[in-house]
Amino acid sequence: MIELNIPGQPPLQIEHLVTDVNGTIALDGRLFEGLARTLNRLRDRLDIHLLTADTHGNQDLIDRQIGFSAVRIRPGDEARQKADYVRNLGPERTAAIGQGANDSLMLKTAAIGICVLSTEGVAVETLLAADMVVPDIQSALALFDKPTRLVATLRK
Repeated sequence: MIELNIPGQPPLQIEHLVTDVNGTIALDGRLFEGLARTLNRLRDRLDIHLLTADTHGNQDLIDRQIGFSAVRIRPGDEARQKADYVRNLGPERTAAIGQGANDSLMLKTAAIGICVLSTEGVAVETLLAADMVVPDIQSALALFDKPTRLVATLRK
């Protein structure tokens, strides 16, 4: 768990980190270099949840690389499914990361929504739903290694 005391907001205890896969932690169905280590390093403090529609059909390989399985989202209304997943975890205890149109509701539902800029692009609705925007997934995950960065950006 990561405790955050962000001025102007109630204290947060983040237990879950939910992230999209394709476009966010992977490109063209391939996990970004070094990301397995980064995700596994965070697992001592956060429950990591990956959500995917498995667009490229490579999720089994990604699962083996990271050492745990992603949750497969069914075709149709993916945005609602991702937001419901966050609701079931407890949005007040969840941070979410994404960049695609079907990530917008998930970011809006979570206590902290982070939009990453992606080679695939970023959906404008997801950008507007986020609490903050970072240049890449490694920068997003580093926020949880150094949570005062979250506080500095989100303070009011």
